[in-house]
Amino acid sequence: MSFRNRLVLLIAIIVPALALLVGCGGNGNSVTNPVAPPSGSFSKSSLNGTYVFSVSGADSSGAPYAIVGTFTANGGGGITGGTLDINDAQFPQLSIAPIANAPISGSSTYHVGVDGRGTVTLNNSTAFVSPIVLDFVLQDSTHGLVTEFDSTATGSGTLDLQSSGTTPTGSYAFSFSGLIGGSSSAAVGDFTLGSGGAVTGLEDFNEGGIANNINQPLSGQMVLGPSSTPSTQLSTPNIAGTYDVFAIDATHLKFIEMDANGTLSGDAFSQSSTAIPTGTLAFTLVGGNSTSAMAAGGFMVTDGAGNITTASSEDVNATATASFSAQYSTTGPGRFVLNNFSNFVGGTAYAAYPSSGGVLLLEIDSSGSLMAGAAYPQTSGSSFAASQGYGLNLSGTGTNPTTSSAVEVDNIAEFAANSTGTTVTGVIDENFDPAGSPNYALALSGTYSAPVNGRGQISAAAGNSTNTTLNGGFGLTFYTVDGTTFPFIETDGSQVSSGVFVAQNPAASAAAIAKPHMFIAPPLVRPTAAHWQKK
Repeated sequence: MSFRNRLVLLIAIIVPALALLVGCGGNGNSVTNPVAPPSGSFSKSSLNGTYVFSVSGADSSGAPYAIVGTFTANGGGGITGGTLDINDAQFPQLSIAPIANAPISGSSTYHVGVDGRGTVTLNNSTAFVSPIVLDFVLQDSTHGLVTEFDSTATGSGTLDLQSSGTTPTGSYAFSFSGLIGGSSSAAVGDFTLGSGGAVTGLEDFNEGGIANNINQPLSGQMVLGPSSTPSTQLSTPNIAGTYDVFAIDATHLKFIEMDANGTLSGDAFSQSSTAIPTGTLAFTLVGGNSTSAMAAGGFMVTDGAGNITTASSEDVNATATASFSAQYSTTGPGRFVLNNFSNFVGGTAYAAYPSSGGVLLLEIDSSGSLMAGAAYPQTSGSSFAASQGYGLNLSGTGTNPTTSSAVEVDNIAEFAANSTGTTVTGVIDENFDPAGSPNYALALSGTYSAPVNGRGQISAAAGNSTNTTLNGGFGLTFYTVDGTTFPFIETDGSQVSSGVFVAQNPAASAAAIAKPHMFIAPPLVRPTAAHWQKK
């Protein structure tokens, strides 16, 4: 059995019939908003306008899938319209084409609790499921973290208020991930838009731990969607794909692959600078190899002269912090290679593309593993402190306690830290697949340690004696960036996961949309069905 087949065989599941995929529409997933500790000042009016959202993860059979779409919230609990793009690794075997530009019914609804947590129920007529339920937590009126929260699939992503009349222009760096040819895959690169949307740039591609499409010329044409006939084309000499593209604003685009070859999706951020920042960069990386998933995080300290110094440090899953060093060099405008690592776990070479969403990273060595993520320049005032609240999204691989099988697990939470710097309290929602079901509004309580040299920890229990999350809570190691956004990895030894939490600001004005949001890579080694045939 080849490596790329083993990578997607973390668990083997019988491929369900089409009826299982589409027959969960009336699955009883309506949820109500509990009285939420801690208090806040979010309301239905906090969600008002047209939002671009994305989720990617695993469906109820374990097959990788992705959804990107828009919905328009009226500020009072109603969804007046929108569209959905859906691609699922199971679609080709079921003779279903990727679902493009499917309308969202005007009968769809949403609610928002005082803590910024809420749900959106998207009624539609697709062959995937209706309704699609999204569970989210808002950072402010322009940005939130989201999971799919029904029994058809579970996945994580974001929602962002869309600027009207956006015309993408200039240069962008991108990071995509999903399934290609039966293998977990990821790509990073950059491109410049020319006349008529012509694309010229570079791409690095890692398919199932085989990085054999490195520093390749990228060409094609971008046609802004959403469209019922997606026609954005991105091609290297060895790989080609058709995508639909959603613009959030001129600095941030969402891509989803809309062909039968794969399920790649991800983000493109403006590339206003083509240099690796000098100083301390917080980073997270996720992925793994044929036998295990992996999450790593820490700090890279760059000296501006091509060195990642020994002041750098790394956490890996539940392993204690260790220092490391490396070097970086440019291979042309906008692309760097990180290599010559010493005492670093998780690969020996990375492609790196600076962007407004962070320095986008992908493993490009021959070690047989696939790791991807981003590094974020640390700014002054990047402390973690008591505030109105924090919204959290966690995504990774856990264990189904009934079957002892690996599953995709996704959490949305909201919590507050007390002023004395010792405890956190809040609420957590969880979904997992295969064989999962949404678990809404479990109590979350625990302790935290204030960051030392930018690194802090949270340890929390979730639920009660009869109803908990899969691992009863979590232990996180998080990294300060700008005082607003905190990437993390799970370091309790129970799950392999990563994510982000954000400081909430219910009173933020719409001008907050100008603030760039960081890219957080989804898990790349997921529990999947037996083997999705290469098309």
